[in-house]
Amino acid sequence: MNKLALAAITASLLFSAAAFAAPETYNIDSNHSMPRFEYSHFGYSQQLSRFDKTTGKITLDRATKTGSVDVVIDATSVNTGFPLFNTHIQDVDFFDTAKYPTITFKSSKVNFDGDKVASVDGDLTVKGVTKPVTLTVKSFLCMPHPMLKKEACGATATTVIKRSEFNAGKYAPYVSDEVTLTIPVEAVKE
Repeated sequence: MNKLALAAITASLLFSAAAFAAPETYNIDSNHSMPRFEYSHFGYSQQLSRFDKTTGKITLDRATKTGSVDVVIDATSVNTGFPLFNTHIQDVDFFDTAKYPTITFKSSKVNFDGDKVASVDGDLTVKGVTKPVTLTVKSFLCMPHPMLKKEACGATATTVIKRSEFNAGKYAPYVSDEVTLTIPVEAVKE
């Protein structure tokens, strides 16, 4: 094999490896990404509510096992199932959406277990208060979307927070201070 052919093959392999290792960016699909929160109501029952509007980006480099997650939740889209309670929970004692209309999560590290995302460390901001949290990823899948004909990724991630740490602790401990936050997300490659 001559030197020119060897150089061309080497350059081709290096270019292919670089292209494979390139980070891929995915836009969060708001129609299939509705974060929810669950808490105990006086010990009688577990109450479940959700947010109907979520945006953001996820970047993954599966070759180097790195990435980033940026989620913006529209707190005014809270959906408890009851319009009156939706208004009540947006009041100053809870989300105070007039002053803080969004809840955000910004990752500091994406942790892999083999080829799958296992957890995401980052900062959660609610009512202007930022705290570090770890989202445990319970499911993770990337594959071509059968309808959109584009690469898509999905995951379900959870964490437990204390709402009092975010200045939203009214009625605690009767209405539990601990809240399970679940973020199911689907995102489509740019």
